[in-house]
Amino acid sequence: MSKTKLNVNELEIVLYKYDEEEYISLTDMAKFRDSVRSDYIIQNWMRTRSTIEFLGLWEQLNNPAFKPIEFDGFKNESGSNSFTLTPKKWIKATNAKGIISKSGRYGGTYAHKDIAFEFASWISPTFKLYLITEYQRLKEIETNQYNLEWNVKRILSKTNYHIHTDAVKNYIIPKKNYEKENEWLLYAEEADLLNVVLFKCTAKDWREANPKFAKKGMNIRDIASINELAILSNLETINAQMIKENIDKSKRFAKLKDIAEYQLSILNEKDLIKALKKLNDNVYIRQKNKLKQ
Repeated sequence: MSKTKLNVNELEIVLYKYDEEEYISLTDMAKFRDSVRSDYIIQNWMRTRSTIEFLGLWEQLNNPAFKPIEFDGFKNESGSNSFTLTPKKWIKATNAKGIISKSGRYGGTYAHKDIAFEFASWISPTFKLYLITEYQRLKEIETNQYNLEWNVKRILSKTNYHIHTDAVKNYIIPKKNYEKENEWLLYAEEADLLNVVLFKCTAKDWREANPKFAKKGMNIRDIASINELAILSNLETINAQMIKENIDKSKRFAKLKDIAEYQLSILNEKDLIKALKKLNDNVYIRQKNKLKQ
């Protein structure tokens, strides 16, 4: 479970991540209409037939445990002057998961982002536009911070791997007819030299200690920091050169260990993400125009 906040025209709206899905606070959004009676605003929205039909359709598409008979009952009653519906009543009767009612800190009514955007349309089309803009801005920041870092990691690792394996192939493998598996064993042993230098364990040790990640096809380099992979890039190039110079493996290990420790001590004091340039003028810049009712 994680929470962050959207800022729409100086109105703070909690974004709540639950079970890998994102939910937005309807309680916070309703304050755009009425800062005191937000629950009343939500209930007014839920009592309309169009809202009931939308909620029911969303649940049917996304929730196998949804109860359609109870949904039909609400749909038939909706629109009448006497009909009322609260989020808790809807959730309890239909086993809905698109809306969540929470108590305590950050309590209130939350809805899956698909439903929250529909609620925003009912509040005000202009409000919905600014909410979506703020949501997309937040997602773009996350993309820059995490996906770009991940891409840099893989590029550094894969590009220099070709340099490293070429040196191993030309200068470590004896001039004999080894089977292909034996060649890869030699590559793996040389790769583990760097793993132990930088990560303090072999790839096999890491897989045994992290079986869940190993089952997903991940390896020790997938979880390395960007600093570690930057250093790994340097170590692969340096090791390849030492291999060409026929330097003994034990001496290479000692030299590479010293280099890795020194470079880590320098880079770990830096925040490389902060040095990355924004992709466009919308990233990291809050919306300057204020929303008007």
